[in-house]
Amino acid sequence: MMKNQPEPLIHRILVVDDNPSIHADFRKILCPTRSQSSAAVASLAEELFGAPPEDRPAGRFELDSAFQGQQALAMVHAAEQAGRPYSLAFMDVRMPPGWDGIETITQIWKEHPQIQVVICTAYSDYSWDEMVKKLGETESMVILKKPFDNVEVLQLAHTLTKKWAVTRQAGARMADLDRMVQQRTEELLKANQELQKEIQRRSLIESALRESEERFHRAFETVAVPLAIRPLDTGRYLDVNQSFVELCGYNKAEILGKTPEELNLLGDSAAYQEDIQTLRNGKKVRNVELAIRRPSGEIRQTLISISLLRLGDQSCLLAALQDVTEQKQLESQLRQSQKMEAIGLLAAGIAHDFNNLLTIIQGYASLQLARATLDEDIAEAFTEVKQASERAAALTRQLLAFSRQQKVQRRPLDLGTAINQIQSMLSRSLGETVRLQCQLTPNLPSICMDATDLDQVIMNLAVNARDAMPEGGKLSISASLATVAAAEAAGHPEKHQGDFVVLTVADTGLGMNPQTLSHIFEPFFTTKPIGRGTGLGLSSVYGIIKQHGGWVEVESQPGVGSTFRVFLPATKEAPQPLPAPSQTAHPEPGSNQPRDVIFVVEDESEVREFVTMVLSSQGYRVIQAVTGLEAIRKWKDLDHRVQLLFTDIVMPDGVSGTMLAQQLLQLDLDLKVVYTSGYSPQAECNGQVLREGVNFLPKPFTRDDLLTIVQNALGSRNSAAVPVLTGVGSC
Repeated sequence: MMKNQPEPLIHRILVVDDNPSIHADFRKILCPTRSQSSAAVASLAEELFGAPPEDRPAGRFELDSAFQGQQALAMVHAAEQAGRPYSLAFMDVRMPPGWDGIETITQIWKEHPQIQVVICTAYSDYSWDEMVKKLGETESMVILKKPFDNVEVLQLAHTLTKKWAVTRQAGARMADLDRMVQQRTEELLKANQELQKEIQRRSLIESALRESEERFHRAFETVAVPLAIRPLDTGRYLDVNQSFVELCGYNKAEILGKTPEELNLLGDSAAYQEDIQTLRNGKKVRNVELAIRRPSGEIRQTLISISLLRLGDQSCLLAALQDVTEQKQLESQLRQSQKMEAIGLLAAGIAHDFNNLLTIIQGYASLQLARATLDEDIAEAFTEVKQASERAAALTRQLLAFSRQQKVQRRPLDLGTAINQIQSMLSRSLGETVRLQCQLTPNLPSICMDATDLDQVIMNLAVNARDAMPEGGKLSISASLATVAAAEAAGHPEKHQGDFVVLTVADTGLGMNPQTLSHIFEPFFTTKPIGRGTGLGLSSVYGIIKQHGGWVEVESQPGVGSTFRVFLPATKEAPQPLPAPSQTAHPEPGSNQPRDVIFVVEDESEVREFVTMVLSSQGYRVIQAVTGLEAIRKWKDLDHRVQLLFTDIVMPDGVSGTMLAQQLLQLDLDLKVVYTSGYSPQAECNGQVLREGVNFLPKPFTRDDLLTIVQNALGSRNSAAVPVLTGVGSC
């Protein structure tokens, strides 16, 4: 009894070739009679697989012929419309006249890209690359060379038609799936509409709560105050905002789920736990100081306020912090600046009183040393007194420099030139164990500064660096240009915006800890052994730089070294050479014009008596007054003319030496004036340029200093208003 055999599949194949015999060949191969087909298939199977095939139905082909490309395209259209499409086309390349095979394929695939194609050719009409270029990359095309083998034709026909059928079935299955999806989608849409109604009802109930939560979340995330939420029981961070993340230095993922102790976030954990206990006891925690430690080790000073709140079924802590680090630093800088100002005022007052005392000591010592009949041992003793007083005077000058009471003569200077000029002196002062390196940026703008003060700043910083390198090291001195913006200057009470020439002095010495750094500019503060320094070197640098409108920044770490950066305002004026020092011969006794009248106004009696004694010994007639008011009263009663006024600048009773000189000059325009002071006044006083050795005599002074300036004043036509020095800029 024979089994029921399934109906064989019938695939429609289109042969397109202008040669009728080719059509006949394809028909013999693809559509033989049943006996021929069976025998041929068995023979081919045995040849291919080494055994006869099983007895099963084979697919059958229905073959149509077209002799031109346009005809083939029309037949493909008709087959599609009839619902009996072609699955495969054997296409000859050459089909004159009209379209060739490549053009025909192009036209067919425009509308029916699913048809499989076998290109039959006996010539190299097109290379594979040319075909790909015209037809594009495709898996629906193979090439069959003429003359072709029957087995190869059958293989291609079975394989490509099966591929076409599978592809078509897959497409149909996909269409079925699309229909099923569409149906299911419609069902889901209907169910979704029901759900939407329910959701709408629920959303109305939850809307108010959600809006409240959103408002809280937006405020929590965007507020500039650092905020953190922690459950009271676990203490692990539940949520933090961006400001808290920026304050702590961790990212949000690192913070959440951790305790402050696990992050090592608190500078004083015990104090923080006390704050939490205070909160548990029902008391408020508001603006309590708390140090926050960043991963880098940096400490940020904050004020923390903590509140209890309920989130769901949890009791939580809401912490709000305020970063006051910059404020604390600014307060510290301001206190330091105020302290330095107070010390400066104290130093100026001490220097003034010391200068008066030193004037007496130095003056009377110089008087005794001027005596030719003085014994040798007594002369030696007075010499020691005079030298000691000169060293004391040098200390008071440094105090005045710190207090910014020095008289300065500013002129445009080139910092690089100043460093080069002093470099050889620096090398000698540093010694052989310290290597000096100078690096100067070319074409720097000028600075407006007193040349002597600039040399003192460089020398003091270099010597200080040398002492910090007892075993030797490297000292680097450089000059560069820097621009300070307003935002940068806002956080520092001594800074101000503008262009600055920066003098940098860096050493590789012992370095300093923060406590030492906070005192280095104070007078008489020193870390050197007793007898190795006065503690006035850096304080002098501080005062000089402040007096010239700049400031000093210091960086130092123990064992690493120190770097001093001196910021000096830049000026557009061209640098000027320094004037040659004036040479004035000391007067000999009796070299003056006798009987010249000199009005001495000085509130310190010892100084006044010393000046009177020296001048009287030289034949001058001296009139004394203790204050400016007394001098004005005596002036009115004088019956003879006064040639010279010698007056202290700072005096009691509200009339200073400059005020006295102004009033007396109105009465006598030819009056010569010499000022003196234990302070060092500014270079210009009430419109008069004070020039040391010409119309200003700083205390302490010797007998010779006094006689020299008096002789110079009486010998000049007008010493009361000395013209501005040549070479001194308007800066």
